[in-house]
Amino acid sequence: MSTKHSKAAAKFLKDKKQAAWHDETLWIVREKRDRLSKEIPEWEELRDMACATKLYSNSHLEELLLEFEKNALANGAQVHWAKDAEEYRSIIYDILSSHGVKHYIKSKSMLAEECELNPFLEEKGIEVVESDLGERILQLMDEKPSHIVMPAIHLKREQVGELFEKEMGTEKGNSDPTYLTHAARKNLRQKFIHAEAAMTGGNFAVASTGEVVVCTNEGNADMGTSQPKLQIAAFGMEKIVPDRRSLAVFTRLLARSATGQPVTTYTSHYRKPREGGEFHIIIVDNGRSKILADSNHVKALNCIRCGACMNTCPVYRRTGGYSYTYFIPGPIGINLGMLKDASLYSDNVSACSLCYSCSNVCPAKVDLAEQIYLWRQDLNKLGKADAMKKMMSGGMKFMMERPSLFNFGMAVAPFGMGMLKALGLTWGAGRDYPDFAKDNFNKQEKKNRRKSK
Repeated sequence: MSTKHSKAAAKFLKDKKQAAWHDETLWIVREKRDRLSKEIPEWEELRDMACATKLYSNSHLEELLLEFEKNALANGAQVHWAKDAEEYRSIIYDILSSHGVKHYIKSKSMLAEECELNPFLEEKGIEVVESDLGERILQLMDEKPSHIVMPAIHLKREQVGELFEKEMGTEKGNSDPTYLTHAARKNLRQKFIHAEAAMTGGNFAVASTGEVVVCTNEGNADMGTSQPKLQIAAFGMEKIVPDRRSLAVFTRLLARSATGQPVTTYTSHYRKPREGGEFHIIIVDNGRSKILADSNHVKALNCIRCGACMNTCPVYRRTGGYSYTYFIPGPIGINLGMLKDASLYSDNVSACSLCYSCSNVCPAKVDLAEQIYLWRQDLNKLGKADAMKKMMSGGMKFMMERPSLFNFGMAVAPFGMGMLKALGLTWGAGRDYPDFAKDNFNKQEKKNRRKSK
């Protein structure tokens, strides 16, 4: 019954100390989220408002996006529409090539990851520099993000120190975070200065003002856009919100849910081009309109990419982001991967304990666990159900429909379990077979019945 996820997870778990550290680190973030949320009496009301706003926005996408376009054009921006990843990449390349851009700096964007922008531009001879510290670290390592908010969370500072020693000539053995941050800042400064164009993603897009809102903790988005006269911002069309009043709901939820802080250090509103410059905004579909038509999974579009579901997920915390086959890991990644291509990413559906912790912490109330459960019901229909699991489920169904057979099975089960233990067999890696209760449910029920009389 092994899946691609379980095999990759087993590889991750070989380093027990690293795996334990990863688990503990993410749980610290989850605990910070809990503390911060409890300081706000109206926290659950904010979640309800966020969910309602998202459902409204996604059911009025055409109206809101056209309003955004109208206001963005009035601000002096140029607006482009991309139906898929190919069109998104083509639009960006056409803009850059028309200005002769060879050095391009960008802040963190999961949309860019989704559409594989960096390798595309690099093949065209354009240098792409990631300005987010975590993304920059992974770029130097030629690795993908393992988390949507903290992309390098799987790395210890000692590993970063070794990387910077090699790439930036830092002091051997010096892994002090402040020292490494200063080294990265110095290294990136020249990239900022000489960049010919800058790009940001978009955490939110405000329909009533035509502005793109970017939330960062490092100020790298502002640094990137401060020098070049050519700026590009791109966002998935589900990032639209009606107005600044609704935006305020999400900014109160985002940082608390993502990293356990009251607000991001920088919340930047990009509205107009620089004097003598150009500001291009790209609105991307890439399968999102298809999700709108799926009533069982449409709430996946509520996601604000905070990563709270990953921080709480016991499977993600203990197996790491690289054990998932979709570029976004964790509960939201399981659902988005299935919506992207169920035949390709079905292995991830098993990476869930159905503990429902993800649904409980989601600031926009995406029914993450409920959706994963629904995907599991579809596996057989999709031709992706595990043959062994089907056989076991069929066997249990056969027994439970026959009470006498079931009771007999429960009576002899302890003896069978004893034989398995005697043979040295285990339930799974690191897990022994459990001991059966001395009294089964039927015996306990009969005892209680006698006592009640």
